Amino acid sequence: MPSAINNSLAWIFEAFERDPAYLSKRMFGLDAAYLDGLLCLVAGDRDEPWNGLLVCTSQDRHAALISEMPALKPHPVLGKWLYVSQDDQAFEDTVKRMTALVLARDERIGVEPKPRRRSKKAAPG
Repeated sequence: MPSAINNSLAWIFEAFERDPAYLSKRMFGLDAAYLDGLLCLVAGDRDEPWNGLLVCTSQDRHAALISEMPALKPHPVLGKWLYVSQDDQAFEDTVKRMTALVLARDERIGVEPKPRRRSKKAAPG
């Protein structure tokens, strides 16, 4: 499901399109991939540090993922997640490896999305 807003990195999520548990949403003006209800990856082609792939994970899993894919670094704004810039030489290889891990349901990737706050509506008078 391509993004309605042009994102040159939307191709990253093509790997998930045949998976019935895949859902794509917009987040921070970027594209986010959910699998089995977990937020897994966010991709965007905006200015740094939003120009690449964010890996949604917890900090206790950073070391294991970075040891496999050294191009990953903690995101400078969302430090709980990992990031690889589109400008990194290892970007495409890292993307291929990450999408394969997501499809394999690797337990290191994916976070429960926070429930959206419901807007308070005035009670009928």
